Amino acid sequence: MQKITVKNPVISEKSFSLAGKGVYVFRVTSSANKHLVAEQITKLFKVKVKAVRMINISGKIKKTGRKIGKRSDIKKAYVTLKAGEKIAIFETEEEKKAVSDKPVSRKQEKQPEKIEKKKEIKKEEK
Repeated sequence: MQKITVKNPVISEKSFSLAGKGVYVFRVTSSANKHLVAEQITKLFKVKVKAVRMINISGKIKKTGRKIGKRSDIKKAYVTLKAGEKIAIFETEEEKKAVSDKPVSRKQEKQPEKIEKKKEIKKEEK
């Protein structure tokens, strides 16, 4: 059994802007390499990986009073997907609205009506 190399996606403004260009950012373990990351991304999200770039970020030294500490080191993977491939985690609100203008279920369709009825009942009671 292989170790899990992909920890979690990086959620930031920069990563969302890159996602529009087909590049997705993930935190990975320090022992991860490009081949393992590409393999796991294809298995997890069922997409085709074009390229993977890796970056090591050393932790900053922080001082609090007399004590000196160090933040942990981070390794990130920038995964470029082939044209037409997307990962749903990185969709913005505008993209979600553009894909589906309809409510997902009937409950969501009926909820605004219920709210309006409750407001009308409260007005009648007053």
